[in-house]
Amino acid sequence: MPSQVRSYSKINLGLAIGPPRPDGFHSLVTLYQTLALHDVVTVTARTAGRTRIQLTSNDPRVPRDGRNTAWKMVVKALDHLGVSAIVNLRIQKNLPIQGGMGAGSANAAAALIGLERELGMRLPDADRLALAAEVGSDVPLFLIGGSVLGADRGQVVRAAPAVTLRGEAEIPCVIALPDVGVSTPQAFRDWDALLAARSEPDLLNPAIRGTLEQLGQTYASVFGNPASAKQSSGTQDESSGSGASGIFPKPSSGQSNLDGPENLQGLAREQCHNSLEAGFQPNDTSGFEIDLAGNTLLALVRTGIVNDFETVVFPQNPLLGAIKRLLMGSPPQSEAVYAALSGSGSALFGLYRSTADAEDAQQRLQQQGVRAIVTRTIPRPLYWSNMFAE
Repeated sequence: MPSQVRSYSKINLGLAIGPPRPDGFHSLVTLYQTLALHDVVTVTARTAGRTRIQLTSNDPRVPRDGRNTAWKMVVKALDHLGVSAIVNLRIQKNLPIQGGMGAGSANAAAALIGLERELGMRLPDADRLALAAEVGSDVPLFLIGGSVLGADRGQVVRAAPAVTLRGEAEIPCVIALPDVGVSTPQAFRDWDALLAARSEPDLLNPAIRGTLEQLGQTYASVFGNPASAKQSSGTQDESSGSGASGIFPKPSSGQSNLDGPENLQGLAREQCHNSLEAGFQPNDTSGFEIDLAGNTLLALVRTGIVNDFETVVFPQNPLLGAIKRLLMGSPPQSEAVYAALSGSGSALFGLYRSTADAEDAQQRLQQQGVRAIVTRTIPRPLYWSNMFAE
């Protein structure tokens, strides 16, 4: 019987971008959060004398050959498993392509999960995450699910405690899907140009803040200092700069720690860090007291999470800034707790205190001709327990 795998989406609860690196990439610090909104990847596979892969989709824009991330993942997985197989992949697209929600990356992770189930074989955890990082920077997060801290290019990941609001880890969410395209490579180029222009700041051209350090400390202040926790990634070295944020320990030269949070898959246990650790204080927590265990989303918002891509994407696409304002709302409208661009866009999201508030925001957007979907965040235990669609 074919394995039908839910290929969940993600948003970024804050995203900080570092300067360009010698390898051509940028160091990032982000907090991924998976959503219930999903594609469905159907996998059938059986061992054979030689490998043959066929891929179909309901969306004609989906590549049906080796350019597809799911195809790439299957090829790499079969090679590491040391088997040949006839594999059929069917991708039912519900998510936007290149919308900043990780759709293609999630498809790759779902293809791996379905392939392993079909063949009755499983790659070691370290190999799974290493292969995922080779396929794409956003792929490893989908082998963890829930709330996931990301660093380096985003592929260095570790499980975070669930992001909660009023004690609930399923937070109503609205996804806005404007008919606007955003090029991620161009967004990075615009960021680099902005950094260069502000290398000598003055009163009329203020310096960009140290985003990696500041956002990393925001996460650490809310979730605690995980300096003693294991990280999970493909590879990382001292020159990458990804350890500077404080949310990941820097490994020794050549070290790769791969045996951590992926072991939480499908389990209800969490890495709970509800106290502030020494050395990682909130940027500004004066004037409020908050139960971190039940309201980590509020704690993140009040300590300053942002998405650096908005700095360069919104001026180029003013409609996206206007949509964020619609998502946020203002009295007497139902206001979002937090709204932002997801990744480099073009999708945006808002998180709300109730489903009714989310539906009000959806109506605001639809009245302005913007497609909007109500969904919810999905914590790690539900992510894995609901993974298979049968």
